[in-house]
Amino acid sequence: MSPVSNLNVPTHATVTVTARSMWRIRLVRELPRYLLQGLALAGLLASMRFAIDPPRPAIARSPAPASAIVDRSAEGFAALFARRYLTWDSREPEAHRLALAPFVSSSMEDEAGLRLPESGEQQVQWTQVVQSREPAPEEHVYTVAAQTDTAGLLYLTVSVLREPNGRLALAGYPAFVGAPASSVAALPEHQHEVEDPALSTVATRALRNYLDGSESELAADLSVGARVSLPGLTLALESLDSLDWSTPGRSLLAVVHARDQRGAQYTLGYELDVLADAGRWEVSAIQMNPDS
Repeated sequence: MSPVSNLNVPTHATVTVTARSMWRIRLVRELPRYLLQGLALAGLLASMRFAIDPPRPAIARSPAPASAIVDRSAEGFAALFARRYLTWDSREPEAHRLALAPFVSSSMEDEAGLRLPESGEQQVQWTQVVQSREPAPEEHVYTVAAQTDTAGLLYLTVSVLREPNGRLALAGYPAFVGAPASSVAALPEHQHEVEDPALSTVATRALRNYLDGSESELAADLSVGARVSLPGLTLALESLDSLDWSTPGRSLLAVVHARDQRGAQYTLGYELDVLADAGRWEVSAIQMNPDS
């Protein structure tokens, strides 16, 4: 018998044993649970944040229109020109020409077209811009009130242009105009007279000390934290003519007669903010807020 060349010997799978750290095995097994817990905690924190400080819609603020922007330097330029234009002395025509030279361009007549008379003079006592309009971008036409010693109160329009380089220049010749529309003074209607004698006493005393500049005495009628700025002119309260509520329970309107040290007499109107503290009236403001 011939030898068997191939034997059907059963084969066995190879097993490989690898050592792993216990903490890695635990990490792999517990990782999904940790991730789920982290997401839940993040969601809880986000919910608490929105409950405590909810997001507020952004308020779109449109830029102020160009006509609403006050150009103080241009106003000052117009007022200065008006003062120099209206101030003159026929005996010194060269001084007037030199005063206006910085304003007048080569395309304008000398002295902005003003020809002085053979005699006389005029001084400007004060000027004030009382009106403004914008006929074109970067151009303002100012109405300037000018009080003169000879011609009285005059109103002059001055057109001012802000050039691309930022400099100011006249945009044309000035013009004399009338005063802005106005009406006679009107007292407030439907006022409710103060009927509380204690409040009337406090208001009268506070106004007397306020006008007289008696700061320490005035402090006794002021509320805690009240800020009051005393007037520079010392006045003596002659009488309290009327005391009405401008805002019931909060604000009074007082009309008084007062006299200064020279004997000049004034009728003045003051608004007083008041409040009741423990059954006692106190004054929290008189006419204006010195901090604003």
